[in-house]
Amino acid sequence: MAESFGSDAERYDRARPRYPDALIERIVAGSPGPAVLDVGCGTGIAARQFRAAGCTVLGVDADARMAAFARRAGLETEVAPFETWDARGRVFDAVVAAQTWHWIDPVAGAARAAAVLRPGGRLAALWNVFRPSPRVAEAFAAVHRRVVPDAPLNPWTATAPDALLDRAADGMRRAGAFGAPERWCVPWERPYTRAQWLDQLPTSGLTARLSPAALEELLAATGAAVDAMGGSFTMRYEAIAVTAVRTGAP
Repeated sequence: MAESFGSDAERYDRARPRYPDALIERIVAGSPGPAVLDVGCGTGIAARQFRAAGCTVLGVDADARMAAFARRAGLETEVAPFETWDARGRVFDAVVAAQTWHWIDPVAGAARAAAVLRPGGRLAALWNVFRPSPRVAEAFAAVHRRVVPDAPLNPWTATAPDALLDRAADGMRRAGAFGAPERWCVPWERPYTRAQWLDQLPTSGLTARLSPAALEELLAATGAAVDAMGGSFTMRYEAIAVTAVRTGAP
C-alpha cells in the first residue's frame, strides 16, 4: 500500500490537502532552530510549507518517484527508508513526518529520530484527520458498504485515526528519549467540488487495494453521492501533531 503513492505523484501532490499554517508555525516556533528533517516527505507538500516558514528542509523518502517530484520542486531529498537512512553525522532541530509516521514502527522510528535530533529538538508526527459532518460521513460510509463490502476498513465509520495517534505517542514514550508527548490540534475545513473530491480519492492508501474495476465503481458511486449533496460539500478536518521534545544528549 505504501508503495502505491508514487504511481501518480503529480495527482498526489495536486489533490492531497495541505496543513494549516498555524500548525506549521507552532512546530517551527517550538523547535530550537530552522533545520528540519522531513521523514517520508513524498512530493514535498509539508516540506514546502516548512520552507516557506523559514526552515531549511531535508527530505527522505523510500519512493524514488516521490523523491524525484520533490526535487523538481527544489527540495533536497534523499532516497532511503528512514529506518536505514544514513544521517552521516547530521543533526536537526526538528524531525517531522506528515501523513507518514504510521508506515514506520513507532518505537524504532522515535529512537531513530532521537539519534538525529539535537537536545531540545522536536519530533512532530502530523496528520490531516477527516472529521466529516454526520451527513457527509453517512453518505460516504453507505457508498463503501455497498461498493466495497469486503474492504478491511470503512474509513467513514472507523476509529482508526485516534488509535493511530495514541500509537505514535506511545512510541515516543517507549523510546525513552523524549519528554511527555502532546497533541496539538488545529480544526479547519475545505470545500470540495465533485471533481476535486474524486481527484483525491485514488490517492488514498485504501483505494490502492482495489482492482481498477472496483475503483471505477467507487468513483462513480461517490460522485453520485456528492451530486446528491448538491454537487459540492465541505470536509471538516483536524490537523493533529503528536509531538515531543528530545531530552538529554544525542
